[in-house]
Amino acid sequence: MIKLTRIDLNSWLIRLAEKTILIDPWLVGPLTFYGQPWLFQAYHENPLVYTPQTLPAIDLILISQGLDDHCHKPTLQQLDRRIPVVACPTAAKAVQQIGYTDVYPLRYWQEHHCDRLAVVAVPGPEIQGQKQNGYLLLDHSGAALYYEPHISTQPVLQQIQERSAIDVLLIPVVGQVFPVLGQVIMGPKQALELVETLRPHIVVPTSVGDLKTQGILPKLIQTVGSTEEFADKLNASGLPTRLCCPTLGETVEVSSSF
Repeated sequence: MIKLTRIDLNSWLIRLAEKTILIDPWLVGPLTFYGQPWLFQAYHENPLVYTPQTLPAIDLILISQGLDDHCHKPTLQQLDRRIPVVACPTAAKAVQQIGYTDVYPLRYWQEHHCDRLAVVAVPGPEIQGQKQNGYLLLDHSGAALYYEPHISTQPVLQQIQERSAIDVLLIPVVGQVFPVLGQVIMGPKQALELVETLRPHIVVPTSVGDLKTQGILPKLIQTVGSTEEFADKLNASGLPTRLCCPTLGETVEVSSSF
């Protein structure tokens, strides 16, 4: 059984292998890139279901990238710094500087094991000189979730296929094109290619949020597609994969024998 609770944007609670995993947490204050509100600042439009004080007991914090929308330092400063953290190397360095004591930096295809849970770092794109991890979360009983907050490639997907069947894909389905950087988040066409390759039971969109933004950067970001467009493509494909779009605070349960 896999349980996913949507917090907002890239932040999720995952229950898998009898562990509670907090992904890319942003729970407090604004989200500001590089400490420059004039460039980009975002706020949650609606109150979140959790604060750092009301979270359930967390067994593991998982951080995919060192940039602020995944490694939100004001949130991490309010969480228990004894919680184990698995992160890409740049984010691992950041949480160590905050004072976390049990930190596991993972490079591509390295693994971290905790009882029945295995966490595999999957190659993601390099953004502004930072290598970003996707993650394959595996329960030794067979349940599997693949989380990729940006873009994946066919060679990577083929290696995932060799390791495990996938029950849940937690991926973007609405793309974003940034100035200079190009497209850094996959849109409907690329998301469907992931589904066609991995054939999951469920696909759950991430990297979307109920947000209010300000600054120069939001005005320059181009959106590619929509959730509705992806839903139409998925329906037209004839694949048995189901699209599930939980609301803020909603929990989705998926059985590996779905």
